[in-house]
Amino acid sequence: MRRLIRVTIVLLLAGAVAGEAFAYRLIYKEQLYELNHQQLYRYPEDYAANIAWLEAALSADFANPLYAFARVRNPHEWEYYRYLFWMHLNLHLVDQYLGWASKYVKFDAFFFNEPWKEENLASLERADGLFEMARYYWDEAVRWSSLAAGFRWLDLEEIRAWQDQSYRIEHGELDYGAIIDRHVSRLQRVREDFQAMTADTY
Repeated sequence: MRRLIRVTIVLLLAGAVAGEAFAYRLIYKEQLYELNHQQLYRYPEDYAANIAWLEAALSADFANPLYAFARVRNPHEWEYYRYLFWMHLNLHLVDQYLGWASKYVKFDAFFFNEPWKEENLASLERADGLFEMARYYWDEAVRWSSLAAGFRWLDLEEIRAWQDQSYRIEHGELDYGAIIDRHVSRLQRVREDFQAMTADTY
């Protein structure tokens, strides 16, 4: 009997706590951006989850400037903040797509891989598509960085890392385009090696 009373009390308390808990919709870029996370060991499903949150953030509205990641005091700072945020989101997407592509890319086509030639070619095709997505977001990051360059005289202390990224893009110190080009040219070389393989190669 005592056990029944204890179970009843626990259930009532759990119901009371659950009744007070509430959820809210994620509708702002800042909310969705914070759902992106870094794992120690990354798997394709981790990249897919992060990309989903980041792409949702791209299409979401900005929160009120009161809730921005940086202190915004005037319309110029608000515009600068938005350009940097767009650039930073796109850079994160480039990172995620490059990481995801690295799970499918092959660095060499060894002769003993001939029995899995078709699987390797499919893997390379998948990596190629992911590299193209990375290139799209890199071009977007460059575009937003160039817009932010018109506000270099402003300083948003809380997001200086984003300002540094923009500066490095503008001065060619951060160039994912060149990195993507190298990956794609190596991928093409490996693809040609796989396509040239025959049963005699093995």
